[in-house]
Amino acid sequence: MKMGEQFRGVWVIAYRDLLRFTGDRIRLFSSFAMPIIFLVIFGAGFSNVIGQLAPGVDFMKFIYPGIIAMTVLNSSMMSGLSIVWDREFGFLREVLVAPLSRGSVVAGKIVSSAVISLAQGVVMLILAPFVDVRLTALLVLKLIPVLLLISVSISALGILIASRMRSQQGFQVVIMVLLMPMTFLSGVMFPVNNVPVWMEVISKINPLTYGVDAVRQLFLAVQPLPAGMPAGISMSSAIGVTVFNHTMSVMDDALVVAAIGAVLLTLAAVAFSKQD
Repeated sequence: MKMGEQFRGVWVIAYRDLLRFTGDRIRLFSSFAMPIIFLVIFGAGFSNVIGQLAPGVDFMKFIYPGIIAMTVLNSSMMSGLSIVWDREFGFLREVLVAPLSRGSVVAGKIVSSAVISLAQGVVMLILAPFVDVRLTALLVLKLIPVLLLISVSISALGILIASRMRSQQGFQVVIMVLLMPMTFLSGVMFPVNNVPVWMEVISKINPLTYGVDAVRQLFLAVQPLPAGMPAGISMSSAIGVTVFNHTMSVMDDALVVAAIGAVLLTLAAVAFSKQD
């Protein structure tokens, strides 16, 4: 099959999933409801209790970038649901017998998931002025590729899981079991360096930890410095992720997420190629 036809097949699969998502108003609404609830309950509710986690970084400024990453996580993990849905209703079998490589099917699912996740993450930026978080055009431009990288990596995990599931209910149960620990052990709610050793170890093998850290560092880099704080000091130095006493930079985090994503993509492609 020609390369151009493969790309067209990827686009058709992605476009079909995008149409399904935009046509499902309940799913569209609920995808924003959970992050906003977390932001209101944990951010507004605990901000006065917890106070500042570092000079110039109160709890709301700390949690907001994590909520952005969490939004992308939730949407990306559900990317595999369309595969399970297609299997239940017989559409997947029609796709598998079509003159389209199975890698292209996986690519189409990931493209649609990346577009949906990115759109949801960008929409959440509307809340920035209401939580006193500064936004700049350059920040948004830097944020987009990071969110895309997180989405592609986590979407591969969702597809890997879906390739072995036979019912939507079973898939959703597995995803819910994974989502909560991945979210809470990624640094969304608290710095992962100030937790018990066993929890820190688990957090640092969680791919979302590095995605959250990258997004947070991008946000903290453009926030105004507190009065009296030297200009050369980074506000993220006290709450960033450290690995073997090395504080991770945005590029370090991106490389880790990309490496984990490459492994997950390979496993997802292999697992999906064995579909019958």
